[in-house]
Amino acid sequence: MTEILERASRWLIESGVQQPCGGVARYYRTDVKQNVPVSTEITGYVLGTFLYLSAATRRRGFCGPALAAARFLTHHAWNGESMPFETEPGQNQYTYFFDCGIILSNLLAAWRATREPEFFDVAKDLGAAMAVDFASDVGDYHPVLRLPGKQPVERDCSRWSRSAGCYQLKAAMGCWDLADETGDPRFREPYDCILESALRNYGSFLPGHPDPCKVVDRLHAFLYFLEGLLPRAGEKRCAAALCDGIRRVSHHLAETAFEFERADVYAQLLRIRIYADWVGAVPLNRETAEYEAAALAEFQVESDDPREDGGFYFGRKAGEWLPYVNPVSTVFALQALALWERHSGGCPPTHWRALI
Repeated sequence: MTEILERASRWLIESGVQQPCGGVARYYRTDVKQNVPVSTEITGYVLGTFLYLSAATRRRGFCGPALAAARFLTHHAWNGESMPFETEPGQNQYTYFFDCGIILSNLLAAWRATREPEFFDVAKDLGAAMAVDFASDVGDYHPVLRLPGKQPVERDCSRWSRSAGCYQLKAAMGCWDLADETGDPRFREPYDCILESALRNYGSFLPGHPDPCKVVDRLHAFLYFLEGLLPRAGEKRCAAALCDGIRRVSHHLAETAFEFERADVYAQLLRIRIYADWVGAVPLNRETAEYEAAALAEFQVESDDPREDGGFYFGRKAGEWLPYVNPVSTVFALQALALWERHSGGCPPTHWRALI
């Protein structure tokens, strides 16, 4: 790996963002020098990253942190019925359809890597809960439920994370994956349902807000939709949506970059360009990809403090870094730059299941 990737992977293991319990903090605040509470979704992303790095590098040093993250999710977070957003005592408890899908995908990846039955069993139970508990009376999937009763939280059309929408397709990839692993086609129903709705309605998602900063937040979510198309990218309408979606994100990114930039947007856009090229849906524009890779690398933190050095900043506004070193920004950036190295070196494509 290059120095950038080495430093990013070292930050994930050594910075303390992964807690002794195995769970991973949502981010580290550079202004107050502390981590915020553990998030189950973020733990799922970092679990997938450790597995990705272990497979890519053949280094055993990633196995321990991966197992710790997986066992946090199965032993500590999952209660047999639901997967909460946070596990801190006294917190208001919610569960998100999106988060559950991310965790499901990465528990399946952990099971494929280790064959430990508990990872598969929890993934299967979580997939069943997603299909039943989040299903709404109007045929879509509630974004958020309040625990322990699993009542739907009132939707807020001004906040994408509190609305049902095309971005949920990324989470439903876990259901598609589970259907493949179990042979039970019923697990594929959430993916098929969300895909049909997303292909009809994705055009209204962007820009979606008059505030440029909110538009950038929605770019992040819209890129989840594009990632979610990968299992069906060989189909004409999904390939067309990938092409159209990449064009839309590129346009809005150029319009908003002077005001607000997010590392994960650059990383997700670079990743989907590479995958879209690999599946033959959208030829990669090398000059644009090189620019995005260079812009993304700028977000990596250089510091004498090991709690910060090597991680990636969440974003910057008007050229000023926001005080958050973010695990998701780091893992997306790490993978995007690794995929760019792979693509540039002419290596074979990576399967969509490896997408963090």
